[in-house]
Amino acid sequence: MFQNFDFDVIARTWQVLIFQGLAFTLEVTVMAMAGGIVLGTLLAMMRLSSVKPMAWMAAVYVNGLRAIPLVLVIFWFYFLVPYIGAWIIGSPTPIKVGAFTSALVTFILFEACYYCEIMRAGIQSIASGQANAGYALGLTYWQVMRQVVLPQAFRNMTPVLLTQTIILFQDVSLVYIISLPDFVTMASKVAQRDGRLVEMYLFVAVVYFALCLFLSFWVKRLQTRIAIAR
Repeated sequence: MFQNFDFDVIARTWQVLIFQGLAFTLEVTVMAMAGGIVLGTLLAMMRLSSVKPMAWMAAVYVNGLRAIPLVLVIFWFYFLVPYIGAWIIGSPTPIKVGAFTSALVTFILFEACYYCEIMRAGIQSIASGQANAGYALGLTYWQVMRQVVLPQAFRNMTPVLLTQTIILFQDVSLVYIISLPDFVTMASKVAQRDGRLVEMYLFVAVVYFALCLFLSFWVKRLQTRIAIAR
């Protein structure tokens, strides 16, 4: 079945695809993960706060954004935010946001919703007696979270956070709709240029499969280690 395959096109282009396209994908993934975890943790603390308006606003944000397909969020942010920004500041022309900034901010805002729910579960898994002990010592809610609860919650939720990051790594391929040079976009350009769609997309699929499988096994081992250490 592979007799008509042109493996030479992969040999000619794999370095560019890996060291530029895949490197770009990993860069966006790591930056979006860092920003998403920070924002998601703040949202989780807001959702668990006793201040009802704060908890309500966080819940509306998380549940509302998760109800919209990510590809539409990327599309809307890229095309609408420049006009919304111009309207806010009173500019006659759309503000310049840029494709990379649009994609990165979109992923941070979107993935924060999922990281929020993961961290909320992690925070709730910590025995309430530890938080009460912090309050008894005179710590505020934010101090108890930062010094007592969150370090333990992060440790417990690390495997789940990394699993969500693997999903984020796969989702980054959606930036093709705004023509960013990620792994899939660059492979697609090569495929169209050389007329070798099957070879290029098969190569992309194999690379994604190998990386995600390796990371999944690594996360599973990490989860086992954490379970043993408890």
